[in-house]
Amino acid sequence: MKVIICGAGQVGWQIARHLSGERNDVTVVDNNPDLVRRATDTLDVQGIAGFASYPDVLDAAGARDADMIIAATHSDEVNMVTCQVAHSVFAIQRKIARLRAQSYLDAIYSDLYRRDHMPIDVVISPEREVAEAALQRLAAPAAFDTEQFLDGSGTLLGIQIDEDCPVVNTPLRQLTDLFSTLRAIVVGLRRDGQLFAPAPGDQIFPGDSAYVFAATEDVNRTLDIFGKEQRKQERIVVIGGGNVGLAVAKALEARTDRVRVKVIERDRKIAERAADELERTIVLNGDGLDASLLEEANISRADAVLVVTDDDKTNLLAAVRAKGLGCPMAICLTNDPSLVPLMGPLNIDAYINPRATTVSSILRHVRHGRVRGVYSIGDAEAEVIEAQVLSTSPISGQRIRDIEMPEGVLVGGIIKNGKYVKPTGDTRIEEGDLVALFAMSPDVPEVERLLQVSIDFF
Repeated sequence: MKVIICGAGQVGWQIARHLSGERNDVTVVDNNPDLVRRATDTLDVQGIAGFASYPDVLDAAGARDADMIIAATHSDEVNMVTCQVAHSVFAIQRKIARLRAQSYLDAIYSDLYRRDHMPIDVVISPEREVAEAALQRLAAPAAFDTEQFLDGSGTLLGIQIDEDCPVVNTPLRQLTDLFSTLRAIVVGLRRDGQLFAPAPGDQIFPGDSAYVFAATEDVNRTLDIFGKEQRKQERIVVIGGGNVGLAVAKALEARTDRVRVKVIERDRKIAERAADELERTIVLNGDGLDASLLEEANISRADAVLVVTDDDKTNLLAAVRAKGLGCPMAICLTNDPSLVPLMGPLNIDAYINPRATTVSSILRHVRHGRVRGVYSIGDAEAEVIEAQVLSTSPISGQRIRDIEMPEGVLVGGIIKNGKYVKPTGDTRIEEGDLVALFAMSPDVPEVERLLQVSIDFF
């Protein structure tokens, strides 16, 4: 498949890294020659320096025979014009654009833009993706990461292992014997900063971060077994009243169970806009780092604080201050993956990486064949891939123990005939099954081969 990626920033670079690693023909376009040089020096891609919306630049990038274009520059307008040129001049079949401005999103999602006038096949909104991720974190406050798969029947949980975790120093194979009816599998462990797919004989130690794939119905029991107490979120303070914070507050207002929300926003105009658009939410204008303002928001009585300003360091400091003032749970947004190792020492419970959520969202629309979902873990270190098994797949009709999978790949969950099944070595994977697989990034191409997903793209 031939793909043109417009924008060589963090998101564009990660997408290029994924697709080039899977033997696709990738060309990166950016008006910053240094970013183009970084991509071509570190990845197996071609690079063109120039404005992505210019027809001659796209022509030089190979647009005449490209299968897909991904417009992920920092400018909404450039992304939209790029898709228009790709459609009108080069007839590129698949066009994906990242758009941030709420005005554009409202128009596109309300179908004011018709395909003939604005030919974008998939619109990716980082703010909406991040807001959805924040709501998922709040729904499972005991987990630092959550994502649903298999039509909502399966959930990936990121669980920090504490000293009092009941299952520490227990070989993973024994968990099945101890909890025979629990439909949950540890698919990934992070230890000393390194993520890996564990073997049955591996143990869980305090300080580890475990990725557990569980039946959604068994999530609460899974968290209990790992020593995590689920608390109902009734009072939430959101620091940052921009698009992300506003979207989260609106979603919480819409819930049937009453959730009391307070929003703190430093910019007066943004705070006034939030106050106008929210009905029951109290909006405070001020600095989220101000201890007196946090006390005015009753931070000590809140069940959780969600910090989503546009400054990573402010988010970390505000989360730490809220915890110090008595808030039991803090979730913060961070764009910089190098800050993630600080979360544990700073006692921050969960984080949201906008880049990872955006990359995951784009990959869901890029994958071939029957892949239905992709979720990127950490700094693109691993993926959870959901796919439907084809009759031509090498794994169709085989028991899991007989499939020659790489060491970095584990089956997390399966849907058979509409029912969730916890995979074991004796489980036979059959045509039509939905499977969710954890795969370390270097093993993703082999997973796609096993799923036979590179045959049919569109």
